[in-house]
Amino acid sequence: MTDAFDVIVVGFGYAGGVAAIEAHDAGARVLILEKRADAGGVSVCSAGGVRYTRDAASALAYLEATNAGTTPTPVLKALADGMATMPDYITKLAEDCGASAVARQASANYPFAGYDSFGFVNIDDAPGFDAARDFPAVRGSAPGARLFKVVLENVRRRSIEVRYAARAERLIVEEGLVAGVVVNGEAILARGGVVLCAGGFEGSAELQAQFWPIKPVLSAAIRTNTGDGLRMAQAAGAALWHLWHYHGSYGFRHPDPDYPFGVRLKRLPDWTPGQPFREDAPMSWILVNREGRRFMNEYEPYMQDTGHRAFEAMDFARMAPANAPAVLIVDANGRERYALSAPTWHDEETARKFASVSPRDMDGAILRAFDSLEELADAFEIDAASLLQTVSEWNAGIEAEVPDRLGRPDRSRMPIVAPPFSAALTHPIVSNTQGGPVHDERQRVLDAFGAPIPHLWEAGEIGSVFGHIYMSGGNLAECFVGGGVAGREAAANAKNVRAAS
Repeated sequence: MTDAFDVIVVGFGYAGGVAAIEAHDAGARVLILEKRADAGGVSVCSAGGVRYTRDAASALAYLEATNAGTTPTPVLKALADGMATMPDYITKLAEDCGASAVARQASANYPFAGYDSFGFVNIDDAPGFDAARDFPAVRGSAPGARLFKVVLENVRRRSIEVRYAARAERLIVEEGLVAGVVVNGEAILARGGVVLCAGGFEGSAELQAQFWPIKPVLSAAIRTNTGDGLRMAQAAGAALWHLWHYHGSYGFRHPDPDYPFGVRLKRLPDWTPGQPFREDAPMSWILVNREGRRFMNEYEPYMQDTGHRAFEAMDFARMAPANAPAVLIVDANGRERYALSAPTWHDEETARKFASVSPRDMDGAILRAFDSLEELADAFEIDAASLLQTVSEWNAGIEAEVPDRLGRPDRSRMPIVAPPFSAALTHPIVSNTQGGPVHDERQRVLDAFGAPIPHLWEAGEIGSVFGHIYMSGGNLAECFVGGGVAGREAAANAKNVRAAS
């Protein structure tokens, strides 16, 4: 058993980094445990925009509307209040390591009350940063990598101890208090307690199968988020929430078995119901099920979050999923317009083999081309007559400017007319989970009766507050807001424990 730290943080993504920074700045001796050989988790693959608000009361109204009673108001209020501080907080982190941040107004995804009070904070410049050099195992967005680089540099500048390849296995519970963590068979104690920032369970097929109605769901970027923190919290008595809910869309499975992730599709601009649709954002494809029929609006307002949901229906007469896997169809004009594949990963083996593969190259490996729709239907075992009727109705609706029966925005529609016609099986994909242990407004993990589990906190994806409809950038906000709250709470508890001993 090693000497005790004041605070142990399990996981080193955004939430873990911020929790450690805040605990350290409050006077605690902090240890970060990271199961991977490098930091960043799924955080480093993110889009990098942290949600902020200009008005916390308006933000709370929006969060309450979109969570539909699944998360208590005090928890949402803590997040809304914290969002109001994000521009100043992230600017300070950036300035401390020579970077700079910028805040811009950007409404939330849906026109509920308060939706226009939000914006994003991004790191717009990080001198000397090179994503390929600094994060060689990562393929994601540059803003997300810059944001994590700022968090990482702040941890380094404080000389906070980080142990890599250190998988937390169990919490140590003594006389009802969380007293530390068992790591690779070694017991490490924490006077003030433990902050779980270990991510979700998108890499665990076992947990997916238990909590989600459709299976399999392909992980978009990471295989090491396997629910470790969820299991540890459960063993300590934690209640659970939102386990059905995940942030995801639809995409491809690569034919090479060495590629372990789903391949998300090109990120097209989000759109707000009731607001003008951008003219420069057509979607080149349609989706059909095995009956040759479209079954969903392929371009929902926030496709990257809800695109998977229509895949969950079951056909109990056939005793099989009604729509999964679907078949994506695009014509020659659509393929010419842009690459469809938009792969992401944080994985050393994948980076070694696929780092030089372009999105166009990935399209070439995944999509199969056919001279006619009849040939395509035969190859994918689709009823040819139904498929031809579907495509004919699709094209006729575009030409006649008839609104789409499934709600596809008019300006997003492209006809399917020019051979060769390309297609690929399309599956639900998860970017990150939204369910896990319940926490209160102080990020304390709660038991099944609503009581805090002493000396245990959480932050980030592991116990996300989003239980109904997600808001883009919201997970990043709760990493920074919740991570800060948890770190300060744990440090204060450590101080009290030392004073009492």
